[in-house]
Amino acid sequence: MRTSARELLRQLLDSDSFIGWDRPPVTVAASPRYREELRKAELAAGTDEAVLTGEGLLRGRRVAVIACEFGFLAGSIGVAAAERIVSAVERATELGLPLVASPTSGGTRMQEGTIAFVQMVKIAGAVATHKSAGHPYLVYLRNPTMGGVFASWGSLGHITFAEPGALIGFLGPRVYKALYGKDFPEGVQVAENLYRSGVIDGVLPVSVFRRIAHRALSVLGGVPDPVAAESGWAAPVHRVANAAPDVAAWESVRISRSPGRPGIRDLLRHVTQRVPLSGTGQGESDRTIVHALARFRGQPCIVFGHDRSGQQGEHTMGPAALREARRSMALAQELRLPLVLVIDTVGAALSKEAEERGLAPEIARCIADLVTLDTPTVSVLLGQGTGGGALALLPADRVLAATHGWLAPLPPEGASAIVYRDTAHALELARAQGIRAADLLADGVVDRIVPEFPDAADEPVDFARRMVAAIADELTGLRTRPLAEIRASRHTRYRRLGLPEC
Repeated sequence: MRTSARELLRQLLDSDSFIGWDRPPVTVAASPRYREELRKAELAAGTDEAVLTGEGLLRGRRVAVIACEFGFLAGSIGVAAAERIVSAVERATELGLPLVASPTSGGTRMQEGTIAFVQMVKIAGAVATHKSAGHPYLVYLRNPTMGGVFASWGSLGHITFAEPGALIGFLGPRVYKALYGKDFPEGVQVAENLYRSGVIDGVLPVSVFRRIAHRALSVLGGVPDPVAAESGWAAPVHRVANAAPDVAAWESVRISRSPGRPGIRDLLRHVTQRVPLSGTGQGESDRTIVHALARFRGQPCIVFGHDRSGQQGEHTMGPAALREARRSMALAQELRLPLVLVIDTVGAALSKEAEERGLAPEIARCIADLVTLDTPTVSVLLGQGTGGGALALLPADRVLAATHGWLAPLPPEGASAIVYRDTAHALELARAQGIRAADLLADGVVDRIVPEFPDAADEPVDFARRMVAAIADELTGLRTRPLAEIRASRHTRYRRLGLPEC
């Protein structure tokens, strides 16, 4: 059974909070047959067009909403429906409201021809303006969402979720069969497959999406919450406590590779309002990384980082992961949110596929995007930091490191293989290359060391809380600085890196 527009609004918004914005539809040129179809559609659907717009409360938060009605001519979009959508987007932008859109549509209204088809341009333009003003745009795709609707405002969300089992795609299966004389491959245009393929962020019923949307808007609103320290939280580490124990580099490498060492998922267990994201939004997904919205002790941010539990053997960070990193950067900049990057990788993928899909260019683009990003950034060297996959997430305004975090162009065994043509000198190379957190602090690569007592694997919960508190402290400090000052400081920092002090 399909969810109607009114049922969607009933489930999504607080009880009796919806206020409609719709005026009578604009008049369009129509043949007698089309006018009769419009009359019958209105009677069948109980709406005067294929979309309802307005505002309401979502768990007490004021939001603008757009909901398609599939019962009105299969939710197709013509001039009148498009004008209603654009007017609602523009009003939301003017009021500074977050916008939740829920399309369900067969696409363009064929009865109006090409002029209906090009309406998608003005809808997409209005959404782009809303987003460029820094206002959140959340999308919930319902069954079905096809054609130009999916290829315009249905695919522009900061985050995008879909109804379970929803048919979602560009070319309708019926059209495909008519054109090519065979059925479209089964299971491709299904919400769950698009999630697995990295096109959308998840598949949820409306009741769960309501909770996710509330969490997301809590973060995307960008306003810090004053959160009191919970009982049992480890105290933040102050900058004066940056002296690291004199542990041999190879010992840090060994400790960082421990299976029991906490990773990014352990950190995220101690944040609030977490909303997992998935994929590039462009048909790629890499399970060696984690991407989410979250609050670190009240400080809202976008989080992206390596997932140590997802890296096995040769299955390491590939080009798709880096493109997803760039999605997180774009999301942070567009929404004026800080970006937290977590480094914990054995290195980028070494494979034919990685080379052919542009691994090296994506590393370059990540670095270039980060050093010029118009939002505060914090990078965390949590464990292993090998090669370009680590460097791609490094150049932030503030860089933290765990005691046994390390950064190197290659793992010590690889460096030994280059210099000595064997791996027997790995310990020597680890020491000589200055890869330890303490060395990186002395060289100005790292700003602050978050201690392990003596090893994060021995105290996973306390360490994770300590690191989360340290990240929150850095985010709080960055928030007080003007963006122009942050950009200038970042430029100077990386311009002077490696040069002697003046």
